[in-house]
Amino acid sequence: MAVAIVTGASKGLGRALASALARRGWDLVLDARNGDVLKESAREAGAHGTRVVALPGDVTDPWHRSALVAAARELGGCDLLVNNASALGAEPLVRLDALPLEGLRAALETNVVAALGLVREALPLLRASGAGTVVAVSSDAAAEAYPTWGGYGASKAALDQLAAVLGVEEPELRVYAVDPGDLATDLYRAAVPDDPGPRPAPESVVPGFLELLDRRPASGRYTAPLLVPGVGA
Repeated sequence: MAVAIVTGASKGLGRALASALARRGWDLVLDARNGDVLKESAREAGAHGTRVVALPGDVTDPWHRSALVAAARELGGCDLLVNNASALGAEPLVRLDALPLEGLRAALETNVVAALGLVREALPLLRASGAGTVVAVSSDAAAEAYPTWGGYGASKAALDQLAAVLGVEEPELRVYAVDPGDLATDLYRAAVPDDPGPRPAPESVVPGFLELLDRRPASGRYTAPLLVPGVGA
């Protein structure tokens, strides 16, 4: 049975991805900071008959990252790592001249440093999988200049570069930086609370992520909505 670690899995895209993977028979290790909400996500995924381990905690904590990988090892290994947990740096987002430096550090620590730390912990299992895949959930703010999105976008741009280099250094793996687009998530509402919307539901782009897992194209950066079957690649 394939095993996936999904961070930030209590709500939004992480929860939608976890549920979709469970429907396909994947065993899961799920992470989020809110343990109560994470339990709900785990129950939803577990209803499909797969094994689900829910470990509340913060991905910036090295001990927590080690526990996530240890749990995957107990389930049989790690075939997929989804680095989805994210921090904005400021809520709501602000211009760079008002961005607290401690907020920028927090975004970099969660979105970049912790993501690499978890990859490093999981690499032996991913290499042993034979079909190991790393998905870094990115953003269009990593590639475009939007007012107030500078700190968050900079952290996601750094994540993109790490994913790109990892894909070169680990040619036997598939490493994808995936832009999901602007979705109706708590993270987006916290970033832009006065956005008139509506925004697409996270579930709408999950087929794009699954298409990557099915086709296993070359490592690189992809836009999830464009991968949704029937929309185009």
